[in-house]
Amino acid sequence: MTKWIRNIWEEVARPLFQRPNRVQVAALCTRGTETGDDVLLITSRGTGRWIIPKGWPIDGLNGPETALQEAWEEAGVQATDVPKEPIGQYSYDKTLNDGTAQHVVTSVYRVQVTNLADDYPEANQRERCWVSPKVAAGRVQEPELRDLLLQM
Repeated sequence: MTKWIRNIWEEVARPLFQRPNRVQVAALCTRGTETGDDVLLITSRGTGRWIIPKGWPIDGLNGPETALQEAWEEAGVQATDVPKEPIGQYSYDKTLNDGTAQHVVTSVYRVQVTNLADDYPEANQRERCWVSPKVAAGRVQEPELRDLLLQM
């Protein structure tokens, strides 16, 4: 009986309690202004809440390359270079298509925007706006992302 209980714990129960975190990559898109940097926020497709461009890792791309790709697809961001190291991380619970929540840790890369395209893959699915880091911090829902924005 003990072996059976141990197998149940190892194969079923423990993986449910100790699920590994999922990982995403985000682009904190900025532009310089006379009064400091502005941050580009976009709306999420599902709920319309304010977020920064982010997504799942892309095969064949590293973190900075994935951040650039997500910034292009979701916000029309054009940039040439992203530092190799993230400026920070934030976590949140993502609601998946099946209704379950998955804890996600998101690495954030700072992207200096050189241009914004009018035509990009998700142009008709999202809104975008430039705001100060302080205003951005007031609009996002994730506390750790809010802290990153306030540190700018």
